Amino acid sequence: MDDNALRDKLGKMLSDGLETDWKNRAYDSESVAKIIGKLEKLAPDDWEQKLIIGGFTDFPYGEEEEIEQSCATCMYYLKHRKYCELPSLDCPVEPEWSCIVWRI
Repeated sequence: MDDNALRDKLGKMLSDGLETDWKNRAYDSESVAKIIGKLEKLAPDDWEQKLIIGGFTDFPYGEEEEIEQSCATCMYYLKHRKYCELPSLDCPVEPEWSCIVWRI
């Protein structure tokens, strides 16, 4: 499946109400390592669990706060490809999406 088709599939899962762990943000190294460990145990194509464990949303986190956490502002985001290059996620994303391992 190409990036655009997979991005559409993931977006549909999110817009259809897939419940993810988006409230449990990973702000310290220990939390990030725990989440990455869970993600690394998944099959590379287990997209639903990647979205759930990664805490994805189809909207930026913290819109009303000073820092908006979206894929577009994450260090793992490849702008021209619209892609998350974090090895344990490794998936196409939309710039306005967000996940719990967001980093600047």
